[in-house]
Amino acid sequence: MSARLSALATNVDEVLSEAPRWDLSDLFAGPDDPRAKALLDEAASEAINLEATYKGKLATLTGHELGELVRAYERLEEKLGRVSSYASLLFAAHRDDAEIGRFYQDVEERVNAIETRLLFVTLELNKLDDAELDSKIGASTVLARYRPWIRNVRAFRPHQLADEIERVLHEKQITGRAAWVRLFDETLASLRFPIDGRELTAQQAFDLLSAKDRAQREAAATAIGKVLGTNIKLFSRITNTLAKDKQIEDGWRSFPRPISARNLANQVEDEVVDALIGAVRSAYPRLSHRYYALKARWLGLDKLQYWDRNAPLPEDDDRRRPWSEAKVVVLDAYRRFSSRLASIVDRFFERRWIDAEVRAGKDSGAFCHPTVPSVHPFVLMNYQGKTRDVMTLAHELGHGVHQTLAAEQGYLMSGTPLTLAETASVFGEQLAFEALLDQERDPARRRVLLAAKIEDKINTVVRQIAFCEFERRVHDRRKAGELTPEELGAIWMEVQGESLGPAFELREDYRVYWSYIPHFVHVPFYVYAYAFGDCLVSSLYAVYEERPDGFEEMYLGLLRAGGTLRHRELLAPFGLDASDPAFWAKGLGLLDRLIDQLDAELPLNR
Repeated sequence: MSARLSALATNVDEVLSEAPRWDLSDLFAGPDDPRAKALLDEAASEAINLEATYKGKLATLTGHELGELVRAYERLEEKLGRVSSYASLLFAAHRDDAEIGRFYQDVEERVNAIETRLLFVTLELNKLDDAELDSKIGASTVLARYRPWIRNVRAFRPHQLADEIERVLHEKQITGRAAWVRLFDETLASLRFPIDGRELTAQQAFDLLSAKDRAQREAAATAIGKVLGTNIKLFSRITNTLAKDKQIEDGWRSFPRPISARNLANQVEDEVVDALIGAVRSAYPRLSHRYYALKARWLGLDKLQYWDRNAPLPEDDDRRRPWSEAKVVVLDAYRRFSSRLASIVDRFFERRWIDAEVRAGKDSGAFCHPTVPSVHPFVLMNYQGKTRDVMTLAHELGHGVHQTLAAEQGYLMSGTPLTLAETASVFGEQLAFEALLDQERDPARRRVLLAAKIEDKINTVVRQIAFCEFERRVHDRRKAGELTPEELGAIWMEVQGESLGPAFELREDYRVYWSYIPHFVHVPFYVYAYAFGDCLVSSLYAVYEERPDGFEEMYLGLLRAGGTLRHRELLAPFGLDASDPAFWAKGLGLLDRLIDQLDAELPLNR
């Protein structure tokens, strides 16, 4: 092992010693907690009763009776959500534990069986005539409360299939799509990357792509490429199978394009998403291409390789922030904006709702799981002390405050579409960045912070739209037949070359790097939501800077709304409209200005 790596590893170990593990006991004490089984048994009994009492009869119910049914359905769904959330969180923290894996699978199968009995509620709701349903809603205050949820359910009405087909699709999901997703997750978690005599997890290996030593970055990149390459046939099989599965179901449901189902679920029109993607792709030259050309000059390189994309800049002292410092930074950043948000964030730290420890077998990514309104969210991440990790912490806690505030809408209406789910998280990142920048007086460190923010925004906007373009091309080409690993790699190199620009010279082993990205597997076309959220928050933040008075209350109102309002309704109080092409230009303008600022401050010989 190189001396440089040894010193860094020691420093990282010291910095990360405080990173916490979460305490899931607010959900259940453990996999063998009898309350979990009792809750599933209770839910199963209630589902049988609801099915026996109401199946085939929704059209004959009064508004009051239908309202009571939906309320009972929500209570039942929350019981299932509580057990399912616990199993999912436990499995995410222990991907390599066979017993926990079995517990997770058993819960998913049991929940799926109970959910199958409840399918009739939404299926029959969608069969009701508009006028008939409006009459029922008008006659019941209970049912009227669920109007936003009913609207969202009925959005899928044109794509609903016959009841028996819907039942088969639901029942087989556990042995179909869900099984392939689990195979991907367990495979990725089990991979070990031999680097300088150490067997590293995926999270540790990818962290070295941000090492200061270029030779170390190249060694890590080479090892990652070899390990992914060894497994590329399996990852290609998973991708091909899931793409074909989606193609078949989309065809049955008459979705015009592979992305259309995601857009409908996100409650955003195809043309709005098209405008976002088009705006970002046309901005590649002045955003990512321009920045990476600056970075190459700053690093003294004629060309960048893919392992230089997240390389620290020459003035970066490679400082690692201990967990205790990250906690102070994030809490103070939220407190400067809103004491109410800060009080929510503080609960996550004090009550152990965060799992930030880096360890083998744990999910390599980061997320905030809302669980159920009667409990609270939990955050998972892998904290390694870098500024980017502090930003990730602020990001996931943004999800946490959003989910906490929206919980008052209840289980069926607290969730937000992905396009709006990234609002509070990206806003939280911006708050943390502004706080760090305000505290820093050293010009060199300020430049490093500025560059890090630019890179984060490029990763959030440009990289995610490139990911979306990769998915689009893969799903389109899959219609003609199975894609080989070589063809998947060629598509990856195309979209990466387009988005990264001429400053990069991409080595051949980069062709397999598409295979580790979980969003492609978990939620197809999820990725554009990050760009949507970033541009939306950039526009929101501009409003905040221009008109701070009253902004906090409007912003908290946006978060509390959960899934009850669409993007047009939520943004109207701020004078913003995502359907206006100028909206995206305004959102991308902040990144333009940051690059301008960095360019002006860089100590380069011109």
